[in-house]
Amino acid sequence: MLVTNRFVVDTEVAPEFTERAHAALAALAARPGYRRGELMRALDDPTHWCLLTEWESVGAYRRALGGFDVKVTAVPLLAQSVDEPSAYETLASAAPEGEVVVVASDRAAGPYR
Repeated sequence: MLVTNRFVVDTEVAPEFTERAHAALAALAARPGYRRGELMRALDDPTHWCLLTEWESVGAYRRALGGFDVKVTAVPLLAQSVDEPSAYETLASAAPEGEVVVVASDRAAGPYR
């Protein structure tokens, strides 16, 4: 399960934002079910940022949001992200030079429904 939180950050406050994002990423990384995370900035517009995290399941992500350190450090930052859907389930994947593997959605009986 992938979570993408996008932010628009004025360049004047980018150093403070980066520090807060690093702390949020560390708090999330300490939670069970966390797989990986990255803080990224758009190449074409340095005011656009993304905090991407991957989780073993929706439940692991939701439980992580309830942890004390996450509530104190990450949740206030995440609340400042662009208001849009941010949690995505994997429906198809492919390894380098591999075949596309399609999986069923957790939301429906078949894939993409």
